[in-house]
Amino acid sequence: MATPKKSLSFSASSAPEAMAAREELIRIYGNAPMDEADVIVALGGDGFMLHTLHGTINSGQAIYGMNRGSVGFLMNDYQTTGLHERIDAAVENVLRPLQMKTTNTDGTSSTALAINEVYLFRQSYQAAKLKVEIDGKVRLEELICDGLMIATPAGSTAYNLSAHGPILPLEAPLLAMTPVSAFRPRRWRGALLPNGVRVDIDILEADKRPVNAVADNMEVKSVLHIQIEQSEDMTARILSDPDHSWSDRILAEQFNN
Repeated sequence: MATPKKSLSFSASSAPEAMAAREELIRIYGNAPMDEADVIVALGGDGFMLHTLHGTINSGQAIYGMNRGSVGFLMNDYQTTGLHERIDAAVENVLRPLQMKTTNTDGTSSTALAINEVYLFRQSYQAAKLKVEIDGKVRLEELICDGLMIATPAGSTAYNLSAHGPILPLEAPLLAMTPVSAFRPRRWRGALLPNGVRVDIDILEADKRPVNAVADNMEVKSVLHIQIEQSEDMTARILSDPDHSWSDRILAEQFNN
Protein backbone atom coordinates (compact mmCIF):
# COMPACT_ATOMS: atom_id res chain seq x y z
CA MET A 1 0.00 0.00 0.00
CA ALA A 2 1.45 3.38 -1.03
CA THR A 3 2.35 5.81 1.70
CA PRO A 4 0.09 8.90 1.62
CA LYS A 5 1.83 12.00 0.37
CA LYS A 6 2.53 14.65 2.96
CA SER A 7 0.47 17.81 2.68
CA LEU A 8 2.56 20.82 1.71
CA SER A 9 2.16 24.53 2.34
CA PHE A 10 4.34 26.96 0.40
CA SER A 11 5.69 30.12 2.02
CA ALA A 12 7.92 32.71 0.35
CA SER A 13 9.92 35.76 1.23
CA SER A 14 9.04 39.07 -0.40
CA ALA A 15 11.78 38.67 -3.03
CA PRO A 16 10.28 38.49 -6.55
CA GLU A 17 12.21 35.29 -7.31
CA ALA A 18 10.78 33.61 -4.20
CA MET A 19 7.23 34.77 -4.90
CA ALA A 20 7.41 33.50 -8.48
CA ALA A 21 8.70 30.13 -7.27
CA ARG A 22 5.82 29.85 -4.81
CA GLU A 23 3.24 30.44 -7.57
CA GLU A 24 4.93 27.86 -9.79
CA LEU A 25 5.04 25.19 -7.06
CA ILE A 26 1.43 25.80 -6.03
CA ARG A 27 0.37 25.18 -9.64
CA ILE A 28 2.17 21.83 -9.53
CA TYR A 29 1.47 20.58 -6.00
CA GLY A 30 -1.44 22.59 -4.65
CA ASN A 31 -1.24 24.42 -1.35
CA ALA A 32 -2.54 23.24 2.03
CA PRO A 33 -3.43 25.81 4.72
CA MET A 34 -0.26 26.53 6.68
CA ASP A 35 -1.66 25.44 10.04
CA GLU A 36 -2.83 22.11 8.56
CA ALA A 37 0.23 21.15 6.49
CA ASP A 38 2.62 18.33 7.38
CA VAL A 39 5.55 20.20 5.83
CA ILE A 40 6.06 23.89 5.15
CA VAL A 41 8.21 24.58 2.10
CA ALA A 42 10.09 27.84 2.70
CA LEU A 43 11.28 29.71 -0.39
CA GLY A 44 13.86 32.45 0.12
CA GLY A 45 17.18 32.83 1.89
CA ASP A 46 18.58 32.02 5.30
CA GLY A 47 16.85 34.94 6.99
CA PHE A 48 13.49 33.74 5.75
CA MET A 49 14.27 30.19 6.91
CA LEU A 50 14.98 31.49 10.42
CA HIS A 51 11.74 33.49 10.36
CA THR A 52 9.82 30.37 9.31
CA LEU A 53 11.45 28.20 11.96
CA HIS A 54 10.54 30.72 14.65
CA GLY A 55 6.94 30.70 13.48
CA THR A 56 6.65 26.92 13.72
CA ILE A 57 8.34 26.22 17.07
CA ASN A 58 6.43 23.45 18.88
CA SER A 59 3.95 23.12 16.01
CA GLY A 60 5.27 19.66 15.08
CA GLN A 61 5.62 20.83 11.47
CA ALA A 62 8.85 20.29 9.59
CA ILE A 63 10.39 22.98 7.37
CA TYR A 64 11.91 22.12 4.00
CA GLY A 65 13.70 25.13 2.52
CA MET A 66 14.64 25.78 -1.09
CA ASN A 67 17.01 28.58 -1.96
CA ARG A 68 15.47 31.58 -3.66
CA GLY A 69 17.69 34.06 -1.79
CA SER A 70 21.39 34.87 -1.74
CA VAL A 71 23.59 32.65 0.45
CA GLY A 72 21.10 29.91 1.24
CA PHE A 73 23.31 27.97 3.66
CA LEU A 74 20.23 26.58 5.44
CA MET A 75 18.39 25.84 2.22
CA ASN A 76 18.21 22.98 -0.26
CA ASP A 77 18.67 23.50 -3.98
CA TYR A 78 15.62 24.75 -5.83
CA GLN A 79 13.92 22.21 -8.12
CA THR A 80 10.32 21.95 -9.22
CA THR A 81 10.29 18.20 -9.86
CA GLY A 82 10.12 15.29 -7.41
CA LEU A 83 9.38 17.42 -4.37
CA HIS A 84 7.37 14.77 -2.49
CA GLU A 85 10.14 12.23 -3.07
CA ARG A 86 12.81 14.65 -1.87
CA ILE A 87 10.88 15.43 1.29
CA ASP A 88 10.28 11.73 2.02
CA ALA A 89 14.04 11.06 1.69
CA ALA A 90 15.12 14.15 3.66
CA VAL A 91 17.19 14.07 6.85
CA GLU A 92 15.50 15.70 9.83
CA ASN A 93 17.26 17.75 12.50
CA VAL A 94 15.48 18.88 15.66
CA LEU A 95 16.68 22.21 17.01
CA ARG A 96 16.32 23.53 20.56
CA PRO A 97 16.49 27.33 20.65
CA LEU A 98 18.15 29.48 23.25
CA GLN A 99 15.88 31.48 25.51
CA MET A 100 16.99 35.02 26.29
CA LYS A 101 15.56 36.94 29.23
CA THR A 102 16.56 40.55 29.77
CA THR A 103 16.12 43.16 32.47
CA ASN A 104 16.21 46.62 30.91
CA THR A 105 17.22 50.07 32.09
CA ASP A 106 13.64 51.38 31.77
CA GLY A 107 12.40 48.81 34.29
CA THR A 108 10.87 46.46 31.72
CA SER A 109 11.83 42.87 30.94
CA SER A 110 11.85 40.92 27.69
CA THR A 111 12.03 37.31 26.51
CA ALA A 112 12.97 36.00 23.09
CA LEU A 113 14.14 32.81 21.39
CA ALA A 114 17.27 32.34 19.29
CA ILE A 115 17.90 29.46 16.91
CA ASN A 116 21.26 30.92 15.82
CA GLU A 117 22.64 33.14 18.58
CA VAL A 118 22.10 35.67 21.32
CA TYR A 119 24.34 38.67 20.74
CA LEU A 120 25.21 41.63 22.96
CA PHE A 121 26.80 44.70 21.41
CA ARG A 122 27.82 48.18 22.45
CA GLN A 123 25.38 50.97 21.68
CA SER A 124 27.84 53.88 21.62
CA TYR A 125 31.49 54.68 20.99
CA GLN A 126 32.28 53.30 24.46
CA ALA A 127 33.25 49.63 24.65
CA ALA A 128 30.87 47.37 26.57
CA LYS A 129 31.91 46.27 30.04
CA LEU A 130 30.40 42.93 31.10
CA LYS A 131 30.45 40.49 34.01
CA VAL A 132 29.89 36.88 32.95
CA GLU A 133 28.57 34.07 35.17
CA ILE A 134 28.14 30.42 34.19
CA ASP A 135 25.71 28.44 36.37
CA GLY A 136 26.05 31.04 39.12
CA LYS A 137 29.85 31.12 39.15
CA VAL A 138 31.65 34.25 37.98
CA ARG A 139 33.99 33.38 35.11
CA LEU A 140 34.83 36.90 33.94
CA GLU A 141 34.70 39.69 36.49
CA GLU A 142 35.15 42.25 33.74
CA LEU A 143 35.11 41.72 29.99
CA ILE A 144 35.68 44.85 27.92
CA CYS A 145 34.68 44.30 24.31
CA ASP A 146 32.57 45.48 21.37
CA GLY A 147 30.22 42.51 21.80
CA LEU A 148 29.67 38.98 23.04
CA MET A 149 27.58 36.17 21.58
CA ILE A 150 26.33 32.76 22.60
CA ALA A 151 25.86 30.61 19.49
CA THR A 152 24.18 27.25 18.99
CA PRO A 153 25.68 24.63 16.66
CA ALA A 154 23.07 25.70 14.08
CA GLY A 155 24.29 29.29 14.35
CA SER A 156 27.99 28.57 14.71
CA THR A 157 28.61 29.05 10.96
CA ALA A 158 26.79 32.40 10.90
CA TYR A 159 27.88 35.57 12.75
CA ASN A 160 29.84 33.45 15.23
CA LEU A 161 32.15 32.24 12.47
CA SER A 162 32.62 35.78 11.14
CA ALA A 163 33.76 36.76 14.65
CA HIS A 164 36.33 33.90 14.53
CA GLY A 165 34.31 31.64 16.79
CA PRO A 166 34.48 27.83 16.49
CA ILE A 167 32.29 25.81 14.16
CA LEU A 168 30.25 23.26 16.14
CA PRO A 169 28.94 20.01 14.61
CA LEU A 170 25.16 20.08 14.62
CA GLU A 171 24.98 17.08 16.97
CA ALA A 172 27.47 18.54 19.49
CA PRO A 173 25.94 19.25 22.95
CA LEU A 174 27.80 22.56 23.08
CA LEU A 175 27.41 26.31 22.81
CA ALA A 176 30.05 28.75 21.60
CA MET A 177 30.72 31.89 23.65
CA THR A 178 32.56 34.25 21.34
CA PRO A 179 33.71 37.83 22.00
CA VAL A 180 33.83 40.57 19.38
CA SER A 181 37.00 42.68 19.60
CA ALA A 182 37.87 41.76 23.17
CA PHE A 183 40.07 44.48 24.72
CA ARG A 184 40.40 43.09 28.25
CA PRO A 185 41.28 40.28 28.87
CA ARG A 186 43.17 40.91 25.64
CA ARG A 187 44.06 37.28 25.01
CA TRP A 188 40.60 35.83 25.72
CA ARG A 189 39.18 34.27 22.56
CA GLY A 190 36.01 32.70 23.93
CA ALA A 191 34.87 29.40 25.39
CA LEU A 192 32.95 26.22 24.62
CA LEU A 193 30.09 25.60 27.04
CA PRO A 194 27.89 22.56 27.70
CA ASN A 195 24.47 23.28 26.22
CA GLY A 196 22.75 22.74 29.58
CA VAL A 197 24.36 25.70 31.34
CA ARG A 198 22.77 29.00 32.31
CA VAL A 199 24.66 32.12 31.32
CA ASP A 200 24.08 35.37 33.21
CA ILE A 201 25.62 38.62 31.98
CA ASP A 202 25.54 41.90 33.89
CA ILE A 203 26.16 45.18 32.10
CA LEU A 204 28.68 47.21 34.11
CA GLU A 205 28.51 51.00 33.90
CA ALA A 206 25.29 50.71 31.90
CA ASP A 207 24.67 54.47 31.85
CA LYS A 208 28.09 55.20 30.43
CA ARG A 209 28.37 52.07 28.27
CA PRO A 210 24.86 51.12 27.04
CA VAL A 211 24.41 47.67 25.53
CA ASN A 212 21.74 46.15 23.27
CA ALA A 213 20.86 42.46 23.09
CA VAL A 214 19.65 40.53 20.04
CA ALA A 215 18.11 37.05 19.85
CA ASP A 216 18.28 36.18 16.13
CA ASN A 217 16.25 39.07 14.69
CA MET A 218 14.69 40.49 17.88
CA GLU A 219 16.59 43.41 19.42
CA VAL A 220 16.23 44.79 22.94
CA LYS A 221 17.81 48.16 23.64
CA SER A 222 19.62 49.25 26.79
CA VAL A 223 19.73 46.06 28.83
CA LEU A 224 21.05 45.68 32.38
CA HIS A 225 21.06 41.91 32.77
CA ILE A 226 20.74 38.99 30.34
CA GLN A 227 20.04 35.36 31.16
CA ILE A 228 20.56 32.78 28.44
CA GLU A 229 19.83 29.06 28.52
CA GLN A 230 18.70 26.40 26.10
CA SER A 231 14.97 25.80 26.12
CA GLU A 232 13.94 22.41 27.50
CA ASP A 233 10.47 22.28 25.97
CA MET A 234 10.65 24.09 22.63
CA THR A 235 11.76 22.57 19.33
CA ALA A 236 11.89 23.38 15.64
CA ARG A 237 12.28 20.82 12.84
CA ILE A 238 14.26 21.28 9.64
CA LEU A 239 14.64 18.92 6.67
CA SER A 240 17.63 18.70 4.33
CA ASP A 241 18.48 16.55 1.30
CA PRO A 242 20.57 13.51 2.34
CA ASP A 243 23.31 14.26 -0.21
CA HIS A 244 23.62 17.80 1.17
CA SER A 245 22.49 17.50 4.77
CA TRP A 246 22.81 20.36 7.22
CA SER A 247 25.25 18.30 9.32
CA ASP A 248 27.43 17.74 6.26
CA ARG A 249 27.33 21.42 5.37
CA ILE A 250 28.49 22.46 8.84
CA LEU A 251 31.27 19.85 8.76
CA ALA A 252 32.36 21.00 5.31
CA GLU A 253 32.66 24.60 6.50
CA GLN A 254 35.60 23.52 8.68
CA PHE A 255 37.59 22.61 5.56
CA ASN A 256 36.74 25.63 3.41
CA ASN A 257 39.36 28.27 2.73
